[in-house]
Amino acid sequence: MYAEVDKDTCIGCGACPDICPEVFKMEDDGLAAAYKNPVPSEFEDSAKEAADGCPVDAIHIDTD
Repeated sequence: MYAEVDKDTCIGCGACPDICPEVFKMEDDGLAAAYKNPVPSEFEDSAKEAADGCPVDAIHIDTD
C-alpha cells in the first residue's frame, strides 16, 4: 500500500500526522507529506484513517 499527499490540495491542518505519525509528517512548507512508502503493514489501518480524516481529501491511498 502506498500513500500520497496532494500538495496542491493540502491545507496543512496537521490531522494526518496526528492520526498516523508513522507515515505522515508536516514539512517545512507547512504542508503534509507521506514519508514512509510503501506503508508498513502494521500502519495501513491508521494511514487509511488519516486519509478518511483529511478535511480536503488530499491523501490518496493506492492498495496495489
